[in-house]
Amino acid sequence: MVFRFGLGGEQEPTMEDIHAQQGRRPSAVEAMANNRRRKSVSDKVVTGAAQITTRQSMVPVALVTILFFMWGFAYGLLDVLNKHFQEVSNISRAESSGLQGAYFGAYFIGPLTYSGWIVRKFGYRWTFITGLCIYGVGALLFWPSGVKRSFGGFCGSMFVVGSGLSTLETSANPFIATCGPPKWSELRLNLSQAFQAIGTVVAPVLASYVLFKNVGGENGKSLQSVQWVYLGIACFVFLLAVVFFFAPIPEVTDADMADQAEMTTAATGYEDKPLRKQYTLFWGVAAQFCYVGSQVAIAGYFINYATEVKPSLTSAQGSNQLAIAQALFAIGRFTAAIAMKFLKPRLILLTYMTGVIIFIAAAIGSHSNAAIAMLSLVLFFESCIFPTIFTLSLRGLGRHTKRGASFLVSSVSGGAVFPPMLGAVADARGTRIAMCIPLVGFLIAWSFPIYLNIFKAKELDGFRQSRVGIDAAFDKDSRLGSVSVETGKGFGETHLEITPTNKSV
Repeated sequence: MVFRFGLGGEQEPTMEDIHAQQGRRPSAVEAMANNRRRKSVSDKVVTGAAQITTRQSMVPVALVTILFFMWGFAYGLLDVLNKHFQEVSNISRAESSGLQGAYFGAYFIGPLTYSGWIVRKFGYRWTFITGLCIYGVGALLFWPSGVKRSFGGFCGSMFVVGSGLSTLETSANPFIATCGPPKWSELRLNLSQAFQAIGTVVAPVLASYVLFKNVGGENGKSLQSVQWVYLGIACFVFLLAVVFFFAPIPEVTDADMADQAEMTTAATGYEDKPLRKQYTLFWGVAAQFCYVGSQVAIAGYFINYATEVKPSLTSAQGSNQLAIAQALFAIGRFTAAIAMKFLKPRLILLTYMTGVIIFIAAAIGSHSNAAIAMLSLVLFFESCIFPTIFTLSLRGLGRHTKRGASFLVSSVSGGAVFPPMLGAVADARGTRIAMCIPLVGFLIAWSFPIYLNIFKAKELDGFRQSRVGIDAAFDKDSRLGSVSVETGKGFGETHLEITPTNKSV
């Protein structure tokens, strides 16, 4: 018998499982009290975490935000390492994309197999710990790779690092999106991922002036500083795994998400459907694949682009330009998060995606400082796209939320596909012309916000109107609100007579 890692939905609850527990739903207070037990929680159990308030979610969300900074830092180092390996190992731009291929290739495997299975079987806490441990092992492997000066060894080490980070993303992204009132899901994830953007700003600067300053050494071949950097990262990551063992992490199960979805039916029109009929999710996965591939390709070859359109720039100066562009990326994410307090996320996604297409087209046709400015503005408008596609694609998945999140995280593997294509075109025609590759990817991704704004606007806006987790146990006139209700003092004392309305398929 083949082990399917739960991809067929075996680990998910049925609607009958959920309705059977709604007669005595635990309160959000109980859910927070249970988060210190450090035991795995069945994905079929309603824990009450669907009603967690913003105040209750602040500490766990802040802790998980640290993880976003970490992989932003790792991603920022990857872009600078790409250029250094071209110089130290005398490899072509296309060959150097092997680092991206190894890192992002892990994203295709992990979320759809062991990472997704772990988060559904054991919950968020143990998935965080597992991901951190894998990340730490990958960082340690950089030492022997540096000693041997083996580019293949570095690619293998980067694959293990990517496996760890993909495991973290499989849990962290849906955790942030679901830990708190559904009204602010997009805002929470954009704000948390803004700290990932800060990591991508800090990493290139430290890499150029401190961490990788002596890469090459006296004989032009030393990678010793790379070894020490990743040894330090490994120590920090293992320490963080211990912190997460003791951290207050509430378990938001798929049963909780289905329960929450039924609390919002009045505004959203939610109906339980099998995963194969969640068309918005799969369109979002395709858009995310093309977007991430294009984003990674641009970041990985930004320094090459800058030194090509302005030949007077050195690689170190090009790295500085990348840091400026990454700073714009971080600013864009904070700006988008603030805007989501007042504007609809679907409109913000469409606006930012349109800005990306305009400025990447301008970058292809420009030269010198103007070209670098255009490409830098592309990064500004890229800022909110990943987290916003992620959260909007999860809307209304209910009991399929964790499995849907695994598909969305696996779409990050687009970062393994687009850079080699861009690198091959760059070797043949130059990096500026090669930027047509990410332009095509962005155009495909652009179809998703257009679709959302034309066909899904009412449903998505319904989640923005929800009061669940803010000042109500469930929205008035929702499926749960329309049944016979006898209310006690708290959410945990609400007794409901439920007639199952949706059967598991």
